[in-house]
Amino acid sequence: MTSHPVASPRATSRGTWRGRLVPAGLIALSLVPVVAGAARVSQLAGGGPVTAANARFFDSPVPVIVHIVGSTVFLLLGALQFAPELRRRAWHRRAGRLVAPAGLLSALSAAWMTVFYALPPEVTGPGLSPLRLVLAAVMAGGIVVALLAIRRGDVRTHRAWMTRAYAIGLGAGTQVLTFLPWTLLVGAPTPVGHTLLMAAGWAINLAVAEIVIRRSPGPRATRSGHPSARAGAPLS
Repeated sequence: MTSHPVASPRATSRGTWRGRLVPAGLIALSLVPVVAGAARVSQLAGGGPVTAANARFFDSPVPVIVHIVGSTVFLLLGALQFAPELRRRAWHRRAGRLVAPAGLLSALSAAWMTVFYALPPEVTGPGLSPLRLVLAAVMAGGIVVALLAIRRGDVRTHRAWMTRAYAIGLGAGTQVLTFLPWTLLVGAPTPVGHTLLMAAGWAINLAVAEIVIRRSPGPRATRSGHPSARAGAPLS
C-alpha cells in the first residue's frame, strides 16, 4: 500500500490562510459595485432626485434592479466559491445553484441596459457599447458552457469558464482601480479614455483569470470514480 505524505500543521495553516485571502480579496474588490448598487436601489425606492444622469433608471427601474441584485449575489457568493475549504463540501454545489442564475441575470440585464437605455455621454465612449455586449455574451455563454460541462463531469472546463465569467462580472470593481489614478493625476477622462479605462479593467481581470486557470491543478478522482474539486477556480 502506498503511503502519502502528511502535511505539517504549519503548512496546513499557511494553505488555509492563502485559501481565505483569495475570496476575501475578491469580496473587498466587489464592495465598490455592491455598495454603489445598494445606493442606487435605495435612491429608486426613496424617490430620490431625478437628473439627466439617472433618469433612465427611474423611467425603467426593473432592469437595473435585476442587474444589481444578480451582480451582488454573483460577486459575493461567487467569491466564496474560490475557497478550497468550501469547494470540498456540499455547500459549494448548493451555492452554485444560486451563483449561476445570478450571473446569467447580471449578464443579460447588462446587455438589455446597453441596448435600450439612453446612455449619457459621460458614462460611455466610442466602442464601449459593442464591447459591453460582447462581454455580456461571453459571460452568459461561459456560465452556460460551465453548467453543461459539470453535468457531464468535466470539472476542468467548468472551472475555467466560471472563472472567466466571474472575471467579467467583477469588471466594475477593477475599473475603480483603473479610473481612480487617472482621475487623480490627469482629470476626468475623455470619451475615448473612458472606453480604454473600462476596457483595461476587464482586460486585467481576464488576464488574471487565465493565469489562475493555467496554474490550477486538475480534478482529483474520488473513490467512486467521479472527479472532485481541488484548489483552483470555482465550481458552481
